[in-house]
Amino acid sequence: MFTAKRLARLKWACRRGMLELDVLFLPFVEQAFDELSDGEKMTFERLLTCDDPDLFAWFMGHQKCHDPDLASMVQRVLSRVKV
Repeated sequence: MFTAKRLARLKWACRRGMLELDVLFLPFVEQAFDELSDGEKMTFERLLTCDDPDLFAWFMGHQKCHDPDLASMVQRVLSRVKV
């Protein structure tokens, strides 16, 4: 279960060192995070523990994420924030 404190930590973790990642993560958490199942929320939380260079490569399509759960979450975030 995501308490208010845990959600606040998650939002803080969305603030990355790269603007390209910030503009993906923050809107996703604010607009779509509540729609995720508990398992998906945990996967998103795990995604945020990955290194910025890996995240950047996955989200920009330069590399493929080999973890199927994380790769699915990358696609979910991308599909949600793309106009």
